[in-house]
Amino acid sequence: MSKEEFEKILIELANSIDVKINEETIYMFYQYMKEIIEWNDKVNLTAITDEKMFIVKHFIDSLTVSKEIEDKNTIIDIGTGAGFPGIPLKINFPEKKITLIDAVNKKLNVIRDITSKFNMDKLEIIHTRAEDLANNDKYREKYDVAITRAVSNLSTIVEYMLPFVKKDGIAICMKGPSFKEELEESKKAIEVLGGKVENIKTIFIENEIERNIIVIKKIKATPKQFPRGKGKPQKEPIK
Repeated sequence: MSKEEFEKILIELANSIDVKINEETIYMFYQYMKEIIEWNDKVNLTAITDEKMFIVKHFIDSLTVSKEIEDKNTIIDIGTGAGFPGIPLKINFPEKKITLIDAVNKKLNVIRDITSKFNMDKLEIIHTRAEDLANNDKYREKYDVAITRAVSNLSTIVEYMLPFVKKDGIAICMKGPSFKEELEESKKAIEVLGGKVENIKTIFIENEIERNIIVIKKIKATPKQFPRGKGKPQKEPIK
């Protein structure tokens, strides 16, 4: 795909979800896609290697939360994988301070390699588990936004997310179509961890792909015993 074709598709799709792309950053989007697909032969980063679908399912999907973060300054992307949604958000909102964390360092090394060519400020990439970093005073309750994309069950993931969020900040969970049962089951966990569901927004990309954005507001401090270690949030979610 030529850069010109890429630019046309990216801007048209972004406009369709009411997101404006900064044209000065088109090169970064294009280069990131090309290098992730190239690296994918060596490191398993994504199952999506078709360039059109890469734009749709990685870049545009990541940007569906733009309205929720536009007035926020500090963001942590938990379980970023190959850099989604954190890197597309960083490219389009270069002024924001964004932290990416993941437990798989080889993926983060790829992100480090690619983004080192972009001269990005205020980007931190950390190889860690969320339950370890959330108990570090430098990171606990220091973020305006914690975000995850399709990572784990909702009642599990909020235990990893909310400890990072400062009071009056938000946790954004990006989910597919079958989220309602998860949401019902996670009510107790959200309450215990200091959150309250503030908003749920559904966006359709190309009238086919359904993205549900669950926004949880942090209304009080998370009790110190959370998040629990040794995989307990997944094995024994709060009920």
